[in-house]
Amino acid sequence: MESNRGSSLLELERVSVHFGGLHALREVSFSVSSGEIVGLIGPNGAGKTTAFNVACGFVRPSSGHVRYPAAGRSNVRPSDLARAGVARTLQGVGLFPHCTVLENVMAGGHIRPGGDFLTSLFALPRGVRSERALRESALTALERLGVADVAHQMPSAIPYGVAKKVSVARALMSEPSLLLLDEPASGLDEAELAEFSALIAELRASMGVLLVEHDMEFVMPLVDRLVVLSFGEVIATGTAAEVRGHEAVIAAYLGVDE
Repeated sequence: MESNRGSSLLELERVSVHFGGLHALREVSFSVSSGEIVGLIGPNGAGKTTAFNVACGFVRPSSGHVRYPAAGRSNVRPSDLARAGVARTLQGVGLFPHCTVLENVMAGGHIRPGGDFLTSLFALPRGVRSERALRESALTALERLGVADVAHQMPSAIPYGVAKKVSVARALMSEPSLLLLDEPASGLDEAELAEFSALIAELRASMGVLLVEHDMEFVMPLVDRLVVLSFGEVIATGTAAEVRGHEAVIAAYLGVDE
C-alpha cells in the first residue's frame, strides 16, 4: 500500500517504561505522520497497550520522549490530548450510559470554540447559543458513519458494532489531526469489519491514524506501516509485506501460538 505521508504528528523516541522491576517497554521508537495508517501489533504481553497508553498520556515514560510535533507539545496529559489535535477510542466503546447516542457524540465537541457540552447540558447562555451548531455537527458525524438512525437511542439499546461507530463519531467531533484506535476490530462481525476498514482508510485523507490491533487479517491490508513489539521492544517495522516475512516476527507472533 502506498503511503501519502505528510507532517509528523506523533513521535515516540527511545521510550522506556518500568513498573517496579518489570520492563514494559525498552527504548521504543516509532512515528505517525499525516496521511498514513500505522498499525501497532505483537503477541499478548508485547507492550502494545503500554505504548498506546504512553501515546495517550495515561502512562508517563520512565525515560525517552513522546512528542506531538504538529501541535508543538511533548509528554501531554490525557486532558490535553484534544488541544494537541489528538482523539482516541478505547478497547470497548466507553459511551456514557445515561446519555443518548447524540448526546454522547456532542460531548466529543467540548473543546471546539463555543462547543462546551456542559454549558449546553445545563442550559447556560453560551451553551444555549452553541447547542444547535453542536447538535448539527454531531448528527453529521453520525451520518458519516451511517448510524444517524440511532441518534436518540440509549447506548444499551444499540448493537455493539453500532456502538463502536458511535465512539468513533464522538472522537471525530474534536476534528483531530491524529486518531488513536485501541483494537477497533474487537467484537465486530465480518460485515462490520469491512465497513470499519473502509472508514479508517477514508480517514487517512484528513489525518494520521495509529491503531493497536490483534486481528491480523483486518490490519494487514489496511495499514501503510506496521510496528511490531515483542517483550516491550520493537523487533520490526515496515510494510505489511515486509513484516510478514520477517523472521523475528514469524517467531514471536505469526508462527507461535499465543
